[in-house]
Amino acid sequence: MSNGADPFDLASIITAHDEGNFADAVVPPIFQTSLFTFSDYDEMIAAYRGEKVRPTYTRGLNPTVRAFEEMLAKLEGAEDALGFASGMAAISSAVLSFVEPGDRIVAVRHVYPDAFRLFGTILKRMKIEVTYVDGRDEEAVARALPGAKLLYLESPTSWVMEAHDVGALAALAKRHGVVSMIDNSWASPFFQRPLTLGVDLVIHSASKYLGGHSDVVAGIVAGSKATIARVKAEAYPYLGGKLSPFDAWLLIRGLRTLPLRMRAHQASALEIARRLQKLDVVETVCHPGLANRLPAGLNGTSGLFSFIFREGVDIRTFADHLKLFKLGVSWGGHESLIVPGEVVLQQKAQPNSAHAFGIHARSVRLHVGLEGTEALWRDIEEALAAASLS
Repeated sequence: MSNGADPFDLASIITAHDEGNFADAVVPPIFQTSLFTFSDYDEMIAAYRGEKVRPTYTRGLNPTVRAFEEMLAKLEGAEDALGFASGMAAISSAVLSFVEPGDRIVAVRHVYPDAFRLFGTILKRMKIEVTYVDGRDEEAVARALPGAKLLYLESPTSWVMEAHDVGALAALAKRHGVVSMIDNSWASPFFQRPLTLGVDLVIHSASKYLGGHSDVVAGIVAGSKATIARVKAEAYPYLGGKLSPFDAWLLIRGLRTLPLRMRAHQASALEIARRLQKLDVVETVCHPGLANRLPAGLNGTSGLFSFIFREGVDIRTFADHLKLFKLGVSWGGHESLIVPGEVVLQQKAQPNSAHAFGIHARSVRLHVGLEGTEALWRDIEEALAAASLS
């Protein structure tokens, strides 16, 4: 198991946009303004002609947002990036920039539930077909790609944590002339840099590890100048899911501690996963780090994984007796969270990936935060003692 050799120069990220910018402020200021005026007519017309790139209206360009975009692009090894008001704004804008009515998308199974709902509602009304495949089966992916417009990836996937050879899947997409994009929220750019593996576009729910403090909802898309320009041309301005200056400022703060937090999440989660694996009351632990080796390009593991209880454990009692682990749906912050599978399976009103791909009713998803391994393990042991019926 790799502890994650830095895929980027942390010192350059910490000092980015500090020295020589914004009156040498240690932290970039928040440009909390909706618009920027022009000094004269010639400057305004030059901006409208595209002869001079400068802020005009914050929905199009804001210095604080731009600072975050440039930092994230550097982390992912991208030429450019665009910030959004949520991870779903990033996903929907990226996807809609590359498909038209009648097109087909190939997606790995167990994608993020709201991405699954996007595909099953809005894209379905647009007559865009989605074919789901097991991303671990490269032959199945290859069979599905001919005629497709887009390959949509997650690795590891939501809930069940299936890890894929992202480089191999990206190569298949290129061979068939298919654009590839991946939700890289689970690994973060610290543990996985999909663009270096051949993927065309990388998406993050920046609310998760990029922010890291559970105080911001945001998303970002990174890629080449050409792919980002395509997103920026239509979906970015017209769908309106623009990242706010204050949220960008919070994200800049988060990026500067990303390596430290990811190492801590990895260490605690992997140790807890190993201990769970030894318990008689646990049937299966779904954590990529428990495999003999990680797929090429995945250089570490984060704090999110799941496990399945055996019969005889009262999951409701287990959940209610946890003190440090809170019942909550998100992840990526400093706090530890739990979501029982039987709760997720209650949602039936909209397309539900848990039903479509099957998650076990006795499964539990954990996000292991930063409270400390031993304190979290004691919390689990005490809750198990209350929940076991033996």
